[in-house]
Amino acid sequence: MAREFQDQGHEVIVYTFSLQYPNFLFPGKTQYSEDSAPQNIKIQRTINSVNPINWISQGNKIKNENFDLIIVKFWLPFMGPAFGTMLRRIKSNKRTKVITIIDNIIPHESRIGDRAFTKYFVSAVDGFVAMTQSVLEEVSIFDTKKPRLLSPHPIFDNFGEVEPKQIALDRIGLPKDYKYIMFFGFVRDYKGLDILLEAFADDRFRNSGYKLIIAGEYYSNKEKYQSLIKKLDLAKDIYQFDKFIADSEVAHYFNACDLLVQPYKTATQSGVTQIAYHFNKPMIVTNVGGLSEMCPDGKVGYVVDPTPKAIADSIIRFYNNTDREALQKSMLEEKKKYSWKILIDNILKLKSTINS
Repeated sequence: MAREFQDQGHEVIVYTFSLQYPNFLFPGKTQYSEDSAPQNIKIQRTINSVNPINWISQGNKIKNENFDLIIVKFWLPFMGPAFGTMLRRIKSNKRTKVITIIDNIIPHESRIGDRAFTKYFVSAVDGFVAMTQSVLEEVSIFDTKKPRLLSPHPIFDNFGEVEPKQIALDRIGLPKDYKYIMFFGFVRDYKGLDILLEAFADDRFRNSGYKLIIAGEYYSNKEKYQSLIKKLDLAKDIYQFDKFIADSEVAHYFNACDLLVQPYKTATQSGVTQIAYHFNKPMIVTNVGGLSEMCPDGKVGYVVDPTPKAIADSIIRFYNNTDREALQKSMLEEKKKYSWKILIDNILKLKSTINS
């Protein structure tokens, strides 16, 4: 997004976290990427999510820059106090407008204080960009007057290039000559990995050349899933990569698989879908939240009920009864609507509707 703004002639500074989550609240192994910082983008690591003194000092600092526009990504009520306080300080310059791009406004896993934190944040912004219709409608729970619009999540095109499956399998050390299905991303209970495991226990997958890749760090109780794998006798057909997948490695996993499955129990939208688009990988998604908006049934894959049987049937359908060449062609056409230019144009259009 920063690069697209720059390409259109705008000056951009990214303010990111010196501390995003306190360690006792962070379920993963590390909060930091080992990849190099992106080139030719100004990035300042200055925001501490739990230090009110930092919120005020950084808010005052950014206020004095007199930016035309601040864009804030909102995905979790926990960030409401930090973002809300900073934005109030920034907007006291009577110049800067604030637009938020909302991943979720109702969290997948609710906690005490969610509503109050979100309301505090929402009251400090001037406009909303939602990436699915379901999220756009949920904004009205907290605000009914400020301008808003729908703009689908653009394709993530910064994770490398498409390459042959056999090369990708070599890169991640997997054997060839199998049909590879993939679950990608942090493992959290709402993402339905247990449903996919139960689907993969279907007799049609036994000794038939199917393998399941689980690529992503466990943010939920790993033992629960390992017990299920053992109970269903699936260990020999599953390859687990229990780690944060660095940006530089993402391409290897997507290029290695034939099919992405997102068996979510609840959802708004998913950035994983937009990575799959970049690598031209067909998808099976469950009919929850905004997933079906991003993955129209029959055009880029299949939309199914969040049940083991429905998922198993759709996997078999993909391999045995789908014209995959035709599916690829329709996917290439569908992905044209997900450009960064469209998002930037929509953000600037929204900004023009915000009163001075």
